[in-house]
Amino acid sequence: MSLADFVRLRPGAAVCDLGCGGGALGLLLCAAAPSCRVTGIELDGAACAVAAENFAQTALDGRCTLISGDLREIRSLVPAGAFSDSVSNPPYFPAASPVSPNPARAAARSEFGCSLDMLCAAASWVLRNGGRFSLVYRAERLCSLVCTLRQHGLEPKRLRPVRHSPGSPVKLLLLEARKGGKPGLTFEPELLFYGPDGNPTADYLRIYHEGGD
Repeated sequence: MSLADFVRLRPGAAVCDLGCGGGALGLLLCAAAPSCRVTGIELDGAACAVAAENFAQTALDGRCTLISGDLREIRSLVPAGAFSDSVSNPPYFPAASPVSPNPARAAARSEFGCSLDMLCAAASWVLRNGGRFSLVYRAERLCSLVCTLRQHGLEPKRLRPVRHSPGSPVKLLLLEARKGGKPGLTFEPELLFYGPDGNPTADYLRIYHEGGD
C-alpha cells in the first residue's frame, strides 16, 4: 500500500504493473487516479486467477486488465513504449538467499525467477521516453538498484526511506526512476509507520485507511 501512495500518476496514465500478483496494487492505483488504466503482468497461475477475480469483482469499468506471461519475455507480451508508467513490488532478495521453505513464498520474495536486471529491462521496454518506474526495494541493495536502473536508461529521481518506528533501521525504500531522465535525485521525508509513543502515525492511518470515515 505504501507503494501505491508513493506513485504519482498524471491524468490518463497507462500503467504496467510488473509482477502484479493478486492485483492489489493496480486496484489501489485505479481507485486513487480515476482516469488511469492498469495492465498487470503475472507469471504464477494461482496469482493470475486471484488477480482476474479481483479485477472482475471491482466496479472499475474494465480499467484493470491482466496478461499472463513471463517478464523475461516482455518483448513478446507488450509493444515497446506502450506505457507512461510502470510499477513493481518485486522479489528483492538475491536468488541464493534462504528466504522461505515454501516454494510459492520463495518465488515471490527471491530473484530466482526474475532478477533485478530482468525487471529493470522489462520496465525500460514498456515505458515511453520520459515514463516513470516506481518500485519498493530493500534499502541494503540501493547501490545495486541504482546501478541496474541506470544500465537500462532509467534515472533515479525520487527516493523515500521507509522506517517502522524512530530508531529502527531503514529496511525498505520507495524509488521512482525516469526513462531518459537527467541526473538529479530528490530525497523525500521518510515514511514512518509508528511514532515514539508506539501509536500509528498520520501517514500510516492515511495509507491504510484507518481512523477515518
